[in-house]
This record gives sequence, structure tokens and C-alpha cells, in this order.
Amino acid sequence: MRGPRSPILLAMLAIISLLPGCATAPLVQGNSLSSYDGLKQDDGKITKSRLHVRKDQVMAAKTVNIVPTTFPPTIAPALSNEQRALVANAVNRALCVSLSDRFTVVTPDVPADLTVRSAVTHATETNEVAAGISVAASIGTKFIDTSVPIPTPRIPIGLGEIAIEAEALDRSGRQQAAIVWGRGAMAFFSTPRVSKVSDAYDLAEAFGEDFAKVLAKGESPFKSNGIDFPTPEKVRSKMGFAPKYAACEAYGRSPGFAGWVGGKIGLPPEWTDKGSKKEPQAQ
Repeated sequence: MRGPRSPILLAMLAIISLLPGCATAPLVQGNSLSSYDGLKQDDGKITKSRLHVRKDQVMAAKTVNIVPTTFPPTIAPALSNEQRALVANAVNRALCVSLSDRFTVVTPDVPADLTVRSAVTHATETNEVAAGISVAASIGTKFIDTSVPIPTPRIPIGLGEIAIEAEALDRSGRQQAAIVWGRGAMAFFSTPRVSKVSDAYDLAEAFGEDFAKVLAKGESPFKSNGIDFPTPEKVRSKMGFAPKYAACEAYGRSPGFAGWVGGKIGLPPEWTDKGSKKEPQAQ
């Protein structure tokens, strides 16, 4: 893009950069956990959480199963049943793939050292119009004749957010880890997609990875102990190949390259993610 339109677009980006850059991240406690005792504030740089974990007991566990995540319609009535099911499945898939790095993952009907249960307690939809304008602006900057790339923040209006709670129970049903977690989309780091569910979908995956870190290390996922490089199996799963354990196939495979391209051009995740291989588990 050349001529008089380029300064206009650059001015718009400058204005956007001065607006608040992230959605709020409320911690909304539900009623799905067996206990809320012992939860302590444990926030990351962009995430709020309350966490409790018994490290010795969690680190002694070898096997894990995952109860499908619940996402009641009363939590986000603006989302369709299919969209809520997609978010719930994104939690399940992220948990399953990430837990596979340390645990043997078995199906929910098979007894395991730890049983993971999670529930969405709060979610807001993404503003599709604002996301669409952000996508157009991002694509437009690629045609500006400049010597350096131009970073394109999202319009910080109608950014989505989500809160999720989860726990891990041992074979006797005793809680060994629990978390109440909340995060909002960010103008500079969240991918805009033209869908009401896009931010909740992306943040659901982030939650799954965070709680999996809690169970893998027996400590806060926000402690800085260097860079965690993904294992080859996790990379393959992210690319859409078969997961390490067959139990994870129930949650479908990652959209892989199609999902990456879809995100770059703002396609709704509903278009690229086939979701669970089973009937939707969200209520």
C-alpha cells in the first residue's frame, strides 16, 4: 500500500497502541471442585490464578486420565453449543497432549493415579467486528512499502476472556492439586479471528498447558526455570499428527498447518478445528 492511504493506516495503528492492551482476567470460582481449601494466590505476568498442589504426591503419580471438561450454557449464553463444545475440547486436548510428556494417559474409564477434572466458570465472547478490522489492518500492513515490518496490535475492543477451574484427584478421590485460573486476550499477542469464540478457544489451550505444568512439576506453572522446549511428540501433535497416547485421539487432532494458516488470515477456529471425535461433552 502506497500514497496517502499509508499514513492513515499508520496513524490508526498509533492510536490503537495507546489504548488498553488486554482484557481483564477475573478469577471466577465455581462449584465443581471437591475442595477449595488451601488455594493461594499465584499470578503470572498475564494470568491470574489461585493454586494448591501437594508436590510429593503429584510427582509420585505415573498414570493419569481426563474427565471431559464441562462448559455450562449459562456461563456464556452468547456462544452456541458447538462453540462451547469446541472450547471444552480444546482444554481436553491441551491437557492430554501436555500431560503425555510425563504421564501415561489412559481413557477416563481406566483407573489412574490421578484423575483430572476441569470446568469453565466464566467466558466472554470476542467482538467479531473489531476482530475483523484487526485482521484487515494486519493484512494491510504487509503491503506498506517500508524497510522494516510493522507490528499490528489488535483493536483492544471486545477482547475475550475465560476462567477455568480444575483439580487432580488420587485413586481414593483425595484432591492432590487444584487451580482457579483466569486470563484475557491481549492486543499485542493474541491472534484476531472473526468468531465469537476465538479468544476463549485460544485461552483454553493456554490453561491446559498451565495445569499440565502444575502436575508435571508439582509447582506453580509461572516459576521461571529457563525455557521449556516442547518434546518431539508434542511438536508432532501440534502439527496434527497422531498423539503419543491413543486416549488423546478422543479429543481429535490439532488443526496443524491448516489452523496456523487460518489464524493468520482470521478464519474462525470452527472452520479449521474438527473438534472431538465423540459427541460434544460440554453441557
